[in-house]
Amino acid sequence: MANYRIIVDLSDRRLYLLDGNTVVRGFPVAIGKMLTKTPTGEFKIVNKQPNPGGPFGAYWMGLSKPHYGIHGTNDPASIGRAVSHGCIRMYNEDVVELAGIVPIETRVTIRP
Repeated sequence: MANYRIIVDLSDRRLYLLDGNTVVRGFPVAIGKMLTKTPTGEFKIVNKQPNPGGPFGAYWMGLSKPHYGIHGTNDPASIGRAVSHGCIRMYNEDVVELAGIVPIETRVTIRP
């Protein structure tokens, strides 16, 4: 049985999917900008919603910190930059793939 967890590294703007302590995938992400930084710490995925509408792209995965999540984007040029209001933004195809792998309650560690 897989033991998935997610690490988001804000300094290199990447999201890593781990099974135990082994990185199985890495994805480029956009993070919060200077005035609306992405929060750091330990969180969990508390809900998942395909096609949430608006700027959230193809998928939304809400974190245990209200109003923050990992989601797709309608602006793929933003990936790799510090431009969001604090959420972790991924390419739509990447967030759909990730959402298909990780269950609700998956641990998410966001580090500076």
